[in-house]
Amino acid sequence: MSLKKFKPTTPGQRHKINSDYKEITTRVPEKSLVVGISKNGGRNNDGRMTMRYIGGGHKQKYRIIDFKRDKEEVPATVNSIEYDPNRTARIALLFYADGEKRYIVAPDGLKVGDTVVSGKTAAPNVGNTLFLSDIPLGTVIHNIELKPGKGGAVARGAGTYAQLNARDGKYAIVKMPSGEIRLILTTCRATIGSVSNSEHNLVVSGKAGRSRWLGRRPRVRGVVMNPVDHPMGGGEGRSSGGHPRSRNSIPAKGFRTRDKQKYSDKFIVSRRKK
Repeated sequence: MSLKKFKPTTPGQRHKINSDYKEITTRVPEKSLVVGISKNGGRNNDGRMTMRYIGGGHKQKYRIIDFKRDKEEVPATVNSIEYDPNRTARIALLFYADGEKRYIVAPDGLKVGDTVVSGKTAAPNVGNTLFLSDIPLGTVIHNIELKPGKGGAVARGAGTYAQLNARDGKYAIVKMPSGEIRLILTTCRATIGSVSNSEHNLVVSGKAGRSRWLGRRPRVRGVVMNPVDHPMGGGEGRSSGGHPRSRNSIPAKGFRTRDKQKYSDKFIVSRRKK
């Protein structure tokens, strides 16, 4: 992926930096792997707003992604690299040797015509999925399971990756994208390589309208609200608002909200750096 800077022909184009989408090979998704989804505008089943600053946006369809990669020992050919409106990464359409089609999160460097495979006998090549017990130490991985057979849950966003550092008994020691070092069962699967679209964090929308196309409404600072609306609201003139906290009065700037008795604490070897 590479980025494209636009000429300042309009105010919205002046600071716009976007992907050139050269890695995308088709604009039409695989019809059998697409389902319709409806927007809720941040409302729950009672019609009450439970998530603020959500609404509008372009109509989208959901692409069914294979996060489990449980079709073992059947080689698949990459037929296309596609854009997915539901995630920051690109997706790849696989044609399996037995005729089945599946979407996967495309790793960086995967091209049309490449062959990928999942299973214990797979080589540790980009796009192949193996158990953590079979991946060489030091390998960069993504789409990592936290529970065997549940499907990949870690390192699925654009440009993210983790690293397999060591193995200790039935656990693998993995350095997560956040820097946290964690124990994961070696019977969990992971895919070799880092996730595609690594320059996504450098994209500049250029105008507020592009956020609206993505379904993001304007976010209002608590400081400018009234006291009835936010703990930091009110005051005469441009007052600072007091101690930084959320709408529900949960302090920010270092206050820990993680449960002190959370069951997964025992799997964390080292916390992420602040």
